[in-house]
Amino acid sequence: MTLNAWRPPTAFSPVAVTPAALGDYWDGRKLLGRVTATTNGDVLGDPDAGTDMYFDFGQLISHAAKTRPLGAGTIIGSGTISNRDRSHGSTCIAEVRTIETIEQGEPQTPFLKFGDTVRIEMVDNDGQSIFGAINQTVAPFTPER
Repeated sequence: MTLNAWRPPTAFSPVAVTPAALGDYWDGRKLLGRVTATTNGDVLGDPDAGTDMYFDFGQLISHAAKTRPLGAGTIIGSGTISNRDRSHGSTCIAEVRTIETIEQGEPQTPFLKFGDTVRIEMVDNDGQSIFGAINQTVAPFTPER
């Protein structure tokens, strides 16, 4: 197993959904709708994925293609989901802690520790999961042998 020292492991939802199947949740450039992130059952944030997204997926793909070949199956991530209106929080603990430090002088939200659970999910208007949930427990790294 080769570890990339520059990037941490990444989790993806268990279900891939085509843009056509997203219906009103896809505007041709961005995914629309709230993504809820929880830690140990407490809501960290539920911002709207398309609101305030600076670069749309076409722009992200175009930029990535300038510096590397993108083959079939390539996954392009858009980064942290948050909105200028902070009332819905963020999906990123580091961002939440930074905002807390700016507004309150120090972070209030703890970093994740072993045993903590993280859940990230987007549901439709009927409460049905669109991509399935990322639902993971933080555990120590154990290298494959």
